[in-house]
Amino acid sequence: MSTTSVQLYSVREAFAADPTGTLARLVDIGFTQVEPFGLAEHAAVLRSALPDHGLTAPTAHAKLVGVDQEEVFAAAVACGVGTVIDPFTPPEQWEDEADIAAIATALNAAARKAADHGLTVGYHNHWWEAKNTIGGRTALEAFADQLDPELVIEVDTYWAAAGGADAPALLERLGKRVVALHVKDGDLATDASGQVPAGQGRVPVADVLAAAPDALRIIEFDAYAGDIFDGLAASYAYLNGAAR
Repeated sequence: MSTTSVQLYSVREAFAADPTGTLARLVDIGFTQVEPFGLAEHAAVLRSALPDHGLTAPTAHAKLVGVDQEEVFAAAVACGVGTVIDPFTPPEQWEDEADIAAIATALNAAARKAADHGLTVGYHNHWWEAKNTIGGRTALEAFADQLDPELVIEVDTYWAAAGGADAPALLERLGKRVVALHVKDGDLATDASGQVPAGQGRVPVADVLAAAPDALRIIEFDAYAGDIFDGLAASYAYLNGAAR
């Protein structure tokens, strides 16, 4: 059984229209795990729909800074999520050391609260955490240095590459801190245009996977010009060897 996951943001329009039918189509592709987004908002559906479809959600995206964290953590527990990942902080907050330190401080505090619920907290990057540098290193690495040991990182390898980083080398430097990868491909446009199934674009996907062999592999498209379920199926096949 594959442990490849899929970020539900990829199918957000279909999920909004028919959440259970969308989950069924993902199961038909072969997925046994999903990564929800907007966890608290979707918990009422997910808490029953996930087990009904034989799906688990080891990770989920939910904003953790400046929100009611107790609501988020309660939703995570209800849906069987183990790691809650903050998906986004604005680009302007990654330009100097003080702002980066403030993000780390806020998430460290969130992680301590999460631990009371048996949960782990993580962070997901975009392109600006890789483009901006502090002391000759990516802002993401400067941020990682300030995290408590239990806090983890989910590296979006497309966005890291779009920001100018050598994604496999970045993964190796971050090491065991990385517990999950967003695996996607394309021409590295920072507006998310031109994304394609894994193995068909400019991201060195095979090298990415080799650099973090123990990380959960989560397929995602921010946007896709074709049928999104076909795109997900092609990426799933690549990651699971059918297209190699």
